Amino acid sequence: MKTLLIMRHGKSSWKHKDLEDHERPLSKRGLRDSRMMADIIQEKELIPQVILVSSSVRTTQTAQIFSEETGYQGEILALDSLYLAEAEAYLHELKRLSDDYERVMVIGHNPGLESLLQLITGRIEALPTGVVAYISLPISHWEEINGESVGELVQIWRPKELREAEEEEEEPHPKEKEKSKEKEKEKKKKKK
Repeated sequence: MKTLLIMRHGKSSWKHKDLEDHERPLSKRGLRDSRMMADIIQEKELIPQVILVSSSVRTTQTAQIFSEETGYQGEILALDSLYLAEAEAYLHELKRLSDDYERVMVIGHNPGLESLLQLITGRIEALPTGVVAYISLPISHWEEINGESVGELVQIWRPKELREAEEEEEEPHPKEKEKSKEKEKEKKKKKK
């Protein structure tokens, strides 16, 4: 069994319109979401042994943040072949990996990542920026990975959904709000 983590780079900045696409950095939200995803991967004890990443600035920044947040010490392989790549390019690079690696992460771009996920799991899933998909592959050797591997999509973490869940936890329940208002009224009456 092998484990593959597919991560789409964090949201990129369009602030500097004169920059080439390859050179666009992460936006503030992209930085924040990349940190959040790194924390989840660390919490779930899914730190990879190697990271394959597109050579673009936004993907290498995402990998750098992941590394800093988790204390990752392994190799980060920035590959021109993965810049705006199709699924076949990801498969090609994965097939070349040493079988010593049990858990691998790829950080790249759409639509290639969505196609890769569909090819190896049979599932069609949207992969917005910052998302991480955790896939279990029924293979012993990386060279076996292909469109017939039929991996299992174990979990998918989307930054937007996680942010919304955090906000819901922070926001008190409507009944709690009412109780709080009543306590405030009582305090005001006592002061008079």
